[in-house]
Amino acid sequence: MKLVIVESPTKAKTIAKFLGEDFKIESSFGHVRDLPKSKLSIDVEHGFEPHYIIPVKSKKTVTALKKLAAKADGVILATDEDREGEAIAWHLSQVLGLDEKAERIVFHEITEEALKESLKKPRTIDMHLVDAQQARRILDRLVGYELSPFLWKKIFRGLSAGRVQSVALRLIVEREEEIRKFKPDAYWTLDAILKKGESGKDEFKSFLYKTGGKPVPKPGIANREEIDAIVAELSASPFKVSDVSAKEYRRNPLPPFTTSTLQQEANRRLRFSAKQTMMFAQRLYENGLITYMRTDSLNLSAESVASARKFIAKEFGEPYAVDSPRSFKNKSKLAQEAHEAIRPTNPLLDPSSASLEDPKEAKLYDLIWRRFTASQMPQAVFDTESVEITAGDHVFKSNGISLKFDGFLKVWPQDFEEKTLPKLKAGDELALVKLESLEHFTEPPARYNEASLIKTLETYGIGRPSTYAPIISVIQIRNYVEKNKDRRFEPTETGELVNKVLVENFPDIVDIQFTATMEERLDEVAEGKEDWRKILEDFYVPFAKVLKEKYENVKKEESVAPQETDEKCDKCGKPMVIKVGRFGKFLACSGFPECKNTKSIVKPSEVFGPCPKCGEGEIRLKRTKRKRIFYGCSRYPDCDWSSWKKPGASLEEEEEG
Repeated sequence: MKLVIVESPTKAKTIAKFLGEDFKIESSFGHVRDLPKSKLSIDVEHGFEPHYIIPVKSKKTVTALKKLAAKADGVILATDEDREGEAIAWHLSQVLGLDEKAERIVFHEITEEALKESLKKPRTIDMHLVDAQQARRILDRLVGYELSPFLWKKIFRGLSAGRVQSVALRLIVEREEEIRKFKPDAYWTLDAILKKGESGKDEFKSFLYKTGGKPVPKPGIANREEIDAIVAELSASPFKVSDVSAKEYRRNPLPPFTTSTLQQEANRRLRFSAKQTMMFAQRLYENGLITYMRTDSLNLSAESVASARKFIAKEFGEPYAVDSPRSFKNKSKLAQEAHEAIRPTNPLLDPSSASLEDPKEAKLYDLIWRRFTASQMPQAVFDTESVEITAGDHVFKSNGISLKFDGFLKVWPQDFEEKTLPKLKAGDELALVKLESLEHFTEPPARYNEASLIKTLETYGIGRPSTYAPIISVIQIRNYVEKNKDRRFEPTETGELVNKVLVENFPDIVDIQFTATMEERLDEVAEGKEDWRKILEDFYVPFAKVLKEKYENVKKEESVAPQETDEKCDKCGKPMVIKVGRFGKFLACSGFPECKNTKSIVKPSEVFGPCPKCGEGEIRLKRTKRKRIFYGCSRYPDCDWSSWKKPGASLEEEEEG
């Protein structure tokens, strides 16, 4: 009997359905070796050799796997096919003493066909992938363990720095600075409500397109006097149709999902966080419903597109089935760590037939299935019409659009508004109903939400499919950023302070191009083109030198000095001062350390009325250690009322929370 080792119990259970009695399937429960949390464990003097340990939580699992491996006819390592999975397989081979005894198989989906095919083509562990994962892990450990104590000394204890997370933080902070510096400018647009004949049913709107032979500048006319002068001219000018053009417009379906686009679309359509999306996708994958969810590839297997065509033709009719499979080109800078896009393992299993008990998993499967199926359907076809209307020295324009054939939109609905214009031809005279000049103001750039932050990171080549969710999660857990009521990121005072220190003293660490180049070099390690130790040396030698200098030259941040207040300590009577800590500003007694009284500073927007239980305290927004929001009484522990539900929240808000 052969022993097959995977990472998770769910994956083991699914695989066991497809393999016979000649195989025993066991789980390693993730990594079985790691760097210890208590020390650096990187020998920077001798080739950056890492010193791994078996964590306490994994010792029992390793002991059990050793006994099973000793009795087995052979060991098959069937961990995921990306760098992380390859590293887990290597660590397993090391702790189990497998050496040449182990076989390595990979598959992109957990189906009987894929498993049996992979068993026919076992391979050895790819050490290039392992080295790339080790290099990333060591880089992150060096930055975290070397830089965090510097932040403790120069700001305050409890802070930490991450190599890629710090770049994400910088993006959010710099966007906030842009918003603060932004000064709105006024501009005006002009619309004409016109009609053909006397019937009010033929009324339609047209916008000012050209004036004086030149297109109206974007976003509009910046001078109030100019718009008033145009309105005065038009009031006495006849309006006549000068040109009518009609054409057919075709819209292509979007490609199937990659990790990045799945996280973005799940955030937009389902309001899932990146972390939630990956958790539900992991379950769908391990239960055999979707292909591997950490991928940047847009490839699709011939079998999957053939199955999709069969389903589409049967369910919707031949007009909705493309003659030949549609393929997509990947524009991403990311490495091709997987072989296919994210798709359903069985395209014939539509969302209504999947019978998923968890409603959120069902929603995500529905999204994945629809995106994949739509990618193999025809273009949507629209009839469009453009009408130009001349009035004196000015030209107005109206556009009409109507759906001619829905194509892929039958499965992947998208918002669009049909607009019908009256039947017009060149030379038609039109009556002016009224003119509408509207004042607008330019708006600052939007704050990042999860979708736009992931898209930006991907565009710059920062991070990889497996890292987006952890990046976003970590900067929130560290209290460097918060989500506002619009679910967009705002930096906290702590986050801005950390970013300031890093940008001023360690520009490479938070430099977008530097970080992207490092990702490219790690990709080259994975391809066997670069030595991982050389990458670490190139980074660490100058980094260690700069760090030593900064310890000596950089003063403690003055902005963290306590600010005096008029409030008195309710324990000793001394003045309370505002301090900045890991979790932001708080009130502390100026008599510290003799008096250690502290209080949180409550924002008005975080108070939700009197406590329904005691009637004396206030219901306030609070956060767990993992940054999950809940609501509790201000008199805790004297009053223990608490709730996950926001007081007065709608069902939609509760679901989002």
